[in-house]
Amino acid sequence: MALDFAAGCFGGAAGVLVGHPFDTVKVRLQIQSVDKPLYRGTYHCFQSIIRQESMLGLYKGIGSPMMGLTFINAIVFGVQGNAMRYLGRDTPANQFLAGASAGLIQCVICCPMELAKTRMQMQGTGEKKKSSRKLYKNSLDCLVRIYRREGIRGINRGMVTTVIRETPGFGIYFLAYDVLTRRLGCEPDDPYMIPKLLFAGGMSGIASWLSTYPVDVIKSRLQADGMGGVHQYNGIADCVRQSLKKEGWRVFTRGLTSTLLRAFPVNATTFASVTLFLMYMRQGDGSALQDCETQAVSVEPTSM
Repeated sequence: MALDFAAGCFGGAAGVLVGHPFDTVKVRLQIQSVDKPLYRGTYHCFQSIIRQESMLGLYKGIGSPMMGLTFINAIVFGVQGNAMRYLGRDTPANQFLAGASAGLIQCVICCPMELAKTRMQMQGTGEKKKSSRKLYKNSLDCLVRIYRREGIRGINRGMVTTVIRETPGFGIYFLAYDVLTRRLGCEPDDPYMIPKLLFAGGMSGIASWLSTYPVDVIKSRLQADGMGGVHQYNGIADCVRQSLKKEGWRVFTRGLTSTLLRAFPVNATTFASVTLFLMYMRQGDGSALQDCETQAVSVEPTSM
């Protein structure tokens, strides 16, 4: 288990560093007011954040995913690998089921982490660089303040939508990666193995996000709701109803461009890093010659 844990952390850290600026833009676009929008689109949002808040503005809230990174990757790769061994056969259907189970269980860490990330990303929206008004000092302070005001229920705001997004999302994620690596014929001695891994990982991330993106919009809105002390939504159904009434069906595509721009490099980096890390570490035990899709999702018997 230690090797898969380390590989997951390594790949996840690389993915967070590459993709967090895109995630900040995605959240800003998802949550901005339709009556008084601050940003005209993805590029304008990037440009405005850098101009008003400096480059560091794009990395607001990165502490939260970094803090949760260890636990989430340990859960995802550990549960997925053990589920595959329990299911017995390495089939696309089992890859989906194993991935879905991993996605479901990691929600316990993912939901509070994304709550803090969202609140930190929205803090200081549109303010000048030197503005000193801050509601939260950092991600941990954000969670502590929410807990003091709202208790356990507060720090788990958006849990239902997180479960609805993550369970099928991770199933499709691992399924797509398995299918693509098999079709591409990724082998350790293939001179084009790394480009193939990057392509398979990136496309898997895109497939996963496209399948669950509308739910992510609602999750972001619910988690940002009440940030200034005023709650706009009474629940998931009310959020969907109000969003549709004010903005129409296009509300469910808000921030999609930045999400897909983020999804490819992040997931390409994550899966390729995990796979190459495992291949390098296992060179001495004879397992480095296994198919790359098997190594990446950790389905073979290891020290887990």
